[in-house]
Amino acid sequence: MFSDEPGWHGKALRGAMAALSIESQFVSLSRCAFDLTRDQPKIVIPGFRQLPDAAFVRGIAAGNLEEIVIRLDILHALEILGVPVFNDGRAIERTVDKAMTSFLLRQHAIPTPRTWVCESVQHARYIAEKELTGHSALVMKPLFGSQGQGIVKISSVDQLDAHLPVASVFYLQEYLHSRSCDFRDWRVFIIDGQAVGGMQRRSKNWVTNRAQGAVCEPIDHDADLFRLAAAAASAVDVDYAGVDLMLDASGNWTVGEVNGIPAWQGLERVTGNNITRCLVDAFVTKITSGPVYAQQDRIANR
Repeated sequence: MFSDEPGWHGKALRGAMAALSIESQFVSLSRCAFDLTRDQPKIVIPGFRQLPDAAFVRGIAAGNLEEIVIRLDILHALEILGVPVFNDGRAIERTVDKAMTSFLLRQHAIPTPRTWVCESVQHARYIAEKELTGHSALVMKPLFGSQGQGIVKISSVDQLDAHLPVASVFYLQEYLHSRSCDFRDWRVFIIDGQAVGGMQRRSKNWVTNRAQGAVCEPIDHDADLFRLAAAAASAVDVDYAGVDLMLDASGNWTVGEVNGIPAWQGLERVTGNNITRCLVDAFVTKITSGPVYAQQDRIANR
């Protein structure tokens, strides 16, 4: 299980796996390495003399571009060698990068806020000057980021200039005004294309992440909401995801983000659904239904 800080989620997964007699071990991707000195390439994973039977990606630590690339390379290489990875490297790449997520949602006709991504300050100012009229606003987000950190609401060009992104990439999204007077969004958890639970997150401010103080509340089953969340997860091709949705001023559902390494502690508490067990069951299904790598690959990676 790839994770730098197992926490509640890692421990819950480990317990659910142990209940099915699955032995698991926490490993940081940053401690893995390539040994390319022999005919057969070798992936060095601490605690493993040979390749694992499968890998569950629970977290990838922050790092510079080179560090992130090599960690994703490890995931890609494991799949090339026949090791099932849940979620795999491609899924992580598509969901950790908000620009690619937004692109794929648009490509698959999934309703999502209008979004602009650019590196040019001049282009970003042009967008702000064009879009910031009346009561409109833009939301600037880090291209890579989670839990509502680093998000800024922009209402003027001066505000844009005062909050230039650290990584020099502008990810700008239209701010959606809701028909209600409070701040809320919805999180739906998708596993293997099926919704296994959903909740509403209500906040005292416009940032509605649980990590930023939002309160999680149960919701009634909504077929349209769950169907759209499943379509969004399918658009980015993931094994599992937490899909964030909002209602626009017209009362229509729209997808804000698709998270490829989502949390579910709050969702389990609110719904009573055993999300952890659902994830482990899907993980086992992927292991048993996917191609098994050859014995010589195991030997070569000892």
